[in-house]
Amino acid sequence: MKITDTVAAISTAYGNSGIGVIRISGEDSITIADKIFVSHNNKKDNFLASCKSHTAHFGKIVDNGEEIDEVLVLIMKGPHSFTGEDTIEINCHGGMLVLKKVLETVIKAGARTAEPGEFTKRAFLNGKMDLTQAEAVMDLINSKNDLAHKSSIGQLNGRVSDAIKKLREDIIYHIAFIESALDDPEHISLDGYSDEISKMLDKNIKEIERLSSSFENGRIIKEGIKTVILGKPNAGKSSLLNLMLGEERAIVTDIEGTTRDTLEENINLSGISLNIVDTAGIRESDDKVEQIGVSKSKEMAEDADLIIFVVDGGKPLDDNDKAIIDIIKGKQSIVLLNKIDKDIVLDKEEIKNNYGLDAILFSAKTGDGMSQLEEEIKNKFYLGKINMNDEVYITNIRHKEALDEAKVSLMNVVQTVNDQMPEDFYSIDLMNAYEQLGLIIGESVEDDLAEEIFSKFCMGK
Repeated sequence: MKITDTVAAISTAYGNSGIGVIRISGEDSITIADKIFVSHNNKKDNFLASCKSHTAHFGKIVDNGEEIDEVLVLIMKGPHSFTGEDTIEINCHGGMLVLKKVLETVIKAGARTAEPGEFTKRAFLNGKMDLTQAEAVMDLINSKNDLAHKSSIGQLNGRVSDAIKKLREDIIYHIAFIESALDDPEHISLDGYSDEISKMLDKNIKEIERLSSSFENGRIIKEGIKTVILGKPNAGKSSLLNLMLGEERAIVTDIEGTTRDTLEENINLSGISLNIVDTAGIRESDDKVEQIGVSKSKEMAEDADLIIFVVDGGKPLDDNDKAIIDIIKGKQSIVLLNKIDKDIVLDKEEIKNNYGLDAILFSAKTGDGMSQLEEEIKNKFYLGKINMNDEVYITNIRHKEALDEAKVSLMNVVQTVNDQMPEDFYSIDLMNAYEQLGLIIGESVEDDLAEEIFSKFCMGK
């Protein structure tokens, strides 16, 4: 696909800052920049065109003789640039008025405004990266914790791509072998071939299953742990949220039922990203508004990765507590025996013996037990499971769906082999598996899929 136009956009975040960057990419980017750039020694006519690639030049941007700003211009000639095209980056002062004026001058000189994600899309179309790496760019920008950052860097460096390409190499080899044998049976024999292809299928199906099963951990790495705080009214749920946030975000009173709706926040807890939801206290009530809040609390718990059950240690367990215990059965959960800063009537051994739940002694008021809560979350989701050194994690649902489709196709080949069908029947499902895997890295991507992916990118990237 030949890209002929030149695009430009502000590539730094909107808002005042010390420095801002306007990126220009396309075959006319250097010509356009030459029209508006005057070097510090007043060399103007085609100055940038005569400069070497990957050099920086100090000067000013002018519009019809009027100086807009002092700038530093970086030249990166294709194909040795992010997009694979001639690229100019204008580093100017970071005030929004200045950035907009410089961009307007670039547009007047012949560029058009870039669409969201267009620079990365051009990098993909120009073969500078495959689709998994392009998606990793946005994941890297949006990463919320160290694990998400490392996962995105690994994907950007081709860790997922390499795994998918290896699978495709094995599959295409067998497709080619079958086709060659059918075309030239005198020189290429298929005797005993069913055993050979069965070994390939067994190995690659296991690898696809391993990659697909990594999605749950990958999703948590990328998006964070969806955490729901449950408890009966006045157990200390909102106080816990405020403690974890380090600010008074939720209203806390002695009046039961203060929280009527869910309150959602993202918390980075010692490198762990929690998408945490404070819910209405669960209890039987005749108040219709409170009933709605309780129903919503139960719905949120159904989809949670983790439930933190806050127990009021100052009161015996009642039917409301027991209803919550029923909700958390079979789910990842942590029980906090709260209010240990006061006289408590509950004992953690009672909870353990009667309900099989280990409780952490906790005070949402003083923070006692907070370090143990953090350690318990790490143990449940990361320790022994997450290894960012050489492990490949699937973090994108699109990738998982394509892997699952590829597995179905390879399982069909297994069935065809077991049914002792002719070898030419193998090729149909093998090719479908090959194409499904190709969708992941963009080898056989459709235009509408590419548009959907890159439309989610931020402007200027």
